[in-house]
Amino acid sequence: MSRFIGILAVILVVGSCTPEAEYAEINGLTQGTTYHIVIEKSPGLDIMTLRQDIEALLADIDNSLSIYNDSSVISLINRNRSDLTDTLFREVFRASLLISEQSGGLFDITIGPLVKSWGFGPDALKRFDPTMLDSLKALVGMDKLRLESDRLIKADPDMFIDVNAIAQGYTVDLVADLIARTGITQCLVEVGGEVRTLGDKNGEGWKVGIDTPTDGNYTPGADLQAKVRLDNRALATSGNYRKFFVEDGIKYSHTIDPRTGYPVRHTLLSATIIAPDGAAADAWATACMVAGTEAAISFIEKYDFLEGYLVFSDEKGEMQSWMSGGIKDLITSYH
Repeated sequence: MSRFIGILAVILVVGSCTPEAEYAEINGLTQGTTYHIVIEKSPGLDIMTLRQDIEALLADIDNSLSIYNDSSVISLINRNRSDLTDTLFREVFRASLLISEQSGGLFDITIGPLVKSWGFGPDALKRFDPTMLDSLKALVGMDKLRLESDRLIKADPDMFIDVNAIAQGYTVDLVADLIARTGITQCLVEVGGEVRTLGDKNGEGWKVGIDTPTDGNYTPGADLQAKVRLDNRALATSGNYRKFFVEDGIKYSHTIDPRTGYPVRHTLLSATIIAPDGAAADAWATACMVAGTEAAISFIEKYDFLEGYLVFSDEKGEMQSWMSGGIKDLITSYH
């Protein structure tokens, strides 16, 4: 199965259902990870048909946006076999372009050549050479891409587009929209740790856990930092504690700074972002991890559609946290 690399940084915390409402769950595999959906049962709801519709949508997303699928739209563009896009690609491209502009270029889907050179992604072989840095950075930049109708024009054929940092968030948006079209008003959609909810679970509130960002914490939910209530919103977490390698005693994270061409090395351990939609939450979580603690706080405070929960290490190496004002009211428990 083709896959996206994602960070499973949150886990759904499912409370007991009220007597007045019953819920059904749909689980499966997609994009190299798992998906988990909780929906309120309603008269006439055909779970099997809904599952089939969801699986068909997930296949469409894979065939458009997966860099692990050799025949996907994005793979054909990356290999210069085609310049034709589809609706899914164009929507992700435009969302990426907006967030790139808002973040001052910290979010950039053209980061692919640098990601590959550092040994992350589908070609997991580290071959970074500092003498290649200028030539690699010349392939990076959203200003080097443009849409002309349904065609994507690259300034250089060696450019490689990687939308993994927004694709799972975009996926939960599309799945939630599909479910909403059936008339369901209460649901939670989770793909690889990115979450989107509809409704408020009939007043109970949808609860989502944020993992503690410590090396070795590979099991979502095993060690939670906090739980938050997430009603009619989306949440995504990005961190450097699950995807990294160590060479000559130096830890290299999977988050690459498009400005320097190097993996980020700062004190920010994880960034959890709450936003109106999953694509924005996903992309902004990545942008914050590139930015570092202080710049991430500035972004979250600048844009009123963002709420953030940051975990960082202080000058003594001890774990600390910062949260925006809006998140304080959403925290249901600390751990």
